[in-house]
Amino acid sequence: MEKNVKTVLFVGGLFAIVSLFFAGCAEKKADTFTIGGIFPLSGPVAVYGTEARNGMELAIAEINAAGGVLGKQIVLIGEDDEGNPEKTVNVYKKLTTKDGVKVIIGSLPSGATAAITSLAQVQKVLLLAPAATMPSITDAGNYVFRACFIDPFQGTVGGKFTAEHLGKKRAAVLYDVGNDYSVGLYDNFKIAFEKAGGTVVAAESYSTGDKNFSAQLTKIKNAKPDVVYLPDYYGVVALIAKQLRDQGINTEIVGGDGWGGLVGNAGDEVLNGFYSDHYASDSSDPRVKRFVDAYAKQYGTTPVSFAALAYDCVYLLKDAVEKAGTTSDSAAIRDALAKTNGSYVTGNLTFDAKRNPIKPAVMMELIKKDGKLTAVYKTTINP
Repeated sequence: MEKNVKTVLFVGGLFAIVSLFFAGCAEKKADTFTIGGIFPLSGPVAVYGTEARNGMELAIAEINAAGGVLGKQIVLIGEDDEGNPEKTVNVYKKLTTKDGVKVIIGSLPSGATAAITSLAQVQKVLLLAPAATMPSITDAGNYVFRACFIDPFQGTVGGKFTAEHLGKKRAAVLYDVGNDYSVGLYDNFKIAFEKAGGTVVAAESYSTGDKNFSAQLTKIKNAKPDVVYLPDYYGVVALIAKQLRDQGINTEIVGGDGWGGLVGNAGDEVLNGFYSDHYASDSSDPRVKRFVDAYAKQYGTTPVSFAALAYDCVYLLKDAVEKAGTTSDSAAIRDALAKTNGSYVTGNLTFDAKRNPIKPAVMMELIKKDGKLTAVYKTTINP
């Protein structure tokens, strides 16, 4: 009998300890708001992912220090997808099943993001893409948003800027025929440039992974352009620009937001270069200055647009959660997010019917400052 009593007391005590443990876990979970992050932290566009993760972490630290959102601390579970669509799907499944997140910010490249939009829509996971500019990204449905402008807009901005601000008349284009981002920018650049009175005198293509562009550049040189449009990501652009200058083509070069990693990854070959972007780090806007100063203090560098866009994504989410009054009802947060009308680092922002942001683009110029390659604000092009 005594032995049975001791056993009961032991089991009862053990049950109480286990109950307290799980109660503590539940209480801890109740005090947090967990979100997922998907970024290419390795691979060919790792600069984008590292900057985006830094921007998200900075925003979360600021919000948590100010009391969190609805009294809860934000917790980020970040995953590296290498910008590879197959890996994007894998980490999405990990975040939504093992970690149970209902809100994800990511990925960065359009192709990687497109791989998970339908999954997010079906599972009612709120997906906010910082930098996926391909138009079809939000077609999956009303749980998918983006913080960046779309390719047709920045292709149009590039064409308009080249003709009207640079005064160019004869453009050559070199683009990746297998990259939707590159093709989309080229198509819309051509329309806008020709509408403004210019002529595309050469349009040459290459395939993803190509390293030698001499044949295409020879044709471009023979066409005698007064500007060259290079719609691709920073690694490829740096390689093309070097070969372009070696061929004696010294015209201005123009591109899109994929150039955002050139500073620190290119040299004098990209001088006399201009590109469309989501914000200007040298802006006098107080919100931008606070962000740039805080980022520089934390990470020791000037943030590129991918950091600013991801930072804005966190604040967009915070504002939507506070308006919705919940961290658990993704439909309510979605509805509140759709009604956004506010000022953020990358501009005054509202969403259109397809959950694309309505905001301006800036044109940046690459110059040498204190012996270093630097991107500086040139002008703003409104929608």
